Amino acid sequence: PQVSPQDYQNVPIDIQTGKLLDWLVDRRHCNLKWQSQVLAIREKINAAIQDMPENEEIKQLLAGAYLHYFHCLRIVEILKGTEASTKNLFGRYSSRRMKDWQEIVSLYEKENAYLAELASLLVRSISYEIPSLRKQISRCQQAQQDFAHREEECQLGAAELRERFFASCKQYGITGDNVRQELLALVKDLPSLLSEIGAGASALSEAIELYQACVEFVCESSAEVVVPLLRHVGKRGNTTVYEWRTGLQPLRVERPEVEEVPEQPKEDTIDWGDFTLEPTRVGDGAAADGGARGEEIDWGITLEPGPQQDDGIDWGDGESEEVQITVLEAGTEVPEGVACGSDALTLLENTETRSQFIDELMELELFLSQRLVEMEEEADVVAVSQFQLAPAALQGQTSARVGSLLAATRGLLGQLCTRSMQHLFMILASPRYVDRVSELLRQKLKQAELLLAKKEMMSQKQQEALAEQGALEPKLDRLLEKTKDLQKLIEADVSKRYSGRPVNLMGVSL
Repeated sequence: PQVSPQDYQNVPIDIQTGKLLDWLVDRRHCNLKWQSQVLAIREKINAAIQDMPENEEIKQLLAGAYLHYFHCLRIVEILKGTEASTKNLFGRYSSRRMKDWQEIVSLYEKENAYLAELASLLVRSISYEIPSLRKQISRCQQAQQDFAHREEECQLGAAELRERFFASCKQYGITGDNVRQELLALVKDLPSLLSEIGAGASALSEAIELYQACVEFVCESSAEVVVPLLRHVGKRGNTTVYEWRTGLQPLRVERPEVEEVPEQPKEDTIDWGDFTLEPTRVGDGAAADGGARGEEIDWGITLEPGPQQDDGIDWGDGESEEVQITVLEAGTEVPEGVACGSDALTLLENTETRSQFIDELMELELFLSQRLVEMEEEADVVAVSQFQLAPAALQGQTSARVGSLLAATRGLLGQLCTRSMQHLFMILASPRYVDRVSELLRQKLKQAELLLAKKEMMSQKQQEALAEQGALEPKLDRLLEKTKDLQKLIEADVSKRYSGRPVNLMGVSL
């Protein structure tokens, strides 16, 4: 069926936006060399805007990013009002401003150069500028998410490091305000702690006697004394090694001097010491010799005259002199009754005796635990008959009493084997261990501080990305609005050329 002219008038014209320029050139609406025409027009516009009247609407138009044909038409309309006094009888204007802008409009309308320029602006906005701004905004949003995630990770990492720091401090038995000083203070309190532990060993006398009776009964021998060191500490306390070794109290105790380790200097500081530079005086005799001995150094060596041979050297091999060698017995240089060196340390301070003390405690613990298991189990005929001949100390014990002795033994052993006590013993053996521990703990705090600083940096970068997004979004909104205006202007202009048929620019997704 044939389409009537009235129906044909309503058939829309669909144009792909990406091929709009080719469509205009192919249908001879625009010239193929429109770019050179537009370039000449832009030069005239740049020259014309240098001399403009004071008008608020013109200011707003000139403040825009780009002036196109329809802006120029609006400027001409405004100039008709501002330049009305220059209009002559023939309807022409003598104003230079009006002539310049009228010339610009006529150049735009020649071969429809304005239409090609508008199409170029529309294609560039849709294909490049709008996607670019959207991509930048998307990057800003992604950056904010990444920075927020990394900020949270830094916060969690710093909190974990601080928790580990305080957990380590708790193991050492300190608060962590000043690690080095607190550790040194704990070492100073160590003798009193060891004295308390030694006093607590007196409560194990019943357990020791029980162990001794069991050994004598089972082995049928009373020659060997079990846990001698533990027995000694239970009776006399935490005495010196000298008293344990000799059985006598020392008349005087000369404890070894503890090496004082100075605190490590902070980073980026150099201790140059105290140097006093004094000029060396030159004697008058040296000056008279021509300055050959300008400076003299005292090496601390003095030459004393003595009997010498003819050659001036005493070889010490004279026949008249006899060589005498005196051999001193070991220990003769230490007066009797004086405890010095390792003998001056207490039994729990000395590494060897402390290890022996712990071994004997563990030995006693194992005996009591095994004895408790045997007493709690159902006694068979062999066990009953075996302990019928046992001494009263063994037969009179109950499982509850043995359990209480075992608990006391384990409590004393637990006090000596805690982690904080082990560290104190290591500090006592090597004072430089304090600096190692302090540095390790400080590293955890330093890493936590670095993570917090990194968290602040991530937060700052997140704010910068948010500010950049806030600056880009208004630009995108203005560009979208201008693009929609360009689309409407082009569709209306092309529609006029085809008797008002509706025109649709396809591919414009705003």
